[in-house]
Amino acid sequence: MDRRPDLIVFDVNETLSDMSPMGERFAAVGAPEHLARTWFAALLRDGFALTATGSNPSFADVGKDVLGGVLAPHMDDVEPAVEHVMAGFGQLGVHPDVVEGVRGLLDLGIPLVTLSNGSTAVARGLFERHGLTDAFDRLLSVEDAPRWKPAPQAYAYALDVCGVDAADAMLVAVHPWDVHGAHEAGLATAWIDRSGTAYPAHFARPDVEVASLVELASVLGSSPA
Repeated sequence: MDRRPDLIVFDVNETLSDMSPMGERFAAVGAPEHLARTWFAALLRDGFALTATGSNPSFADVGKDVLGGVLAPHMDDVEPAVEHVMAGFGQLGVHPDVVEGVRGLLDLGIPLVTLSNGSTAVARGLFERHGLTDAFDRLLSVEDAPRWKPAPQAYAYALDVCGVDAADAMLVAVHPWDVHGAHEAGLATAWIDRSGTAYPAHFARPDVEVASLVELASVLGSSPA
């Protein structure tokens, strides 16, 4: 990095929250655990399709509709199963590196905000459960923006609210599609690769690639302020 950003914008779902327990929610209603990842990928796919055609759908509404279709082959009464799985968002934890990493970034004096395709209520609950409520200046959601990420309007919304130019901000995410979208919107980017996967060659490469938020704090700490 040439210098530290003036603002760090965090993705929330999967970047900060550990969504692996959602598989247990599927098992509890009689569906295979592996469907949790299939469902979440389909949720994003449909949300992206809607935002590409000019809509700004509710994350929860899309999630419920897609979930009903995924669960239907495995049970007769889908509605209570959908409610049980969706309630899991309100009980997720954070990845093991998150609390230390976020505190390390705060020690650098960089303001932190979130920008999620999900709701601010989910992010707020996550941080309350893990003592991070004070760590973020703002909890932002595309619910208040014109489009979902990775549409440029989503990043522009966050920058406008925070009063920061794109060139002075950094997006942090585990999703290559989010990294690519932020890059195209003019932000610096950091990709968190906790699983050692290869970054897709068809997306713009991140400015920083690290295995944890703790490592990100170290990298930015060694960069000029």
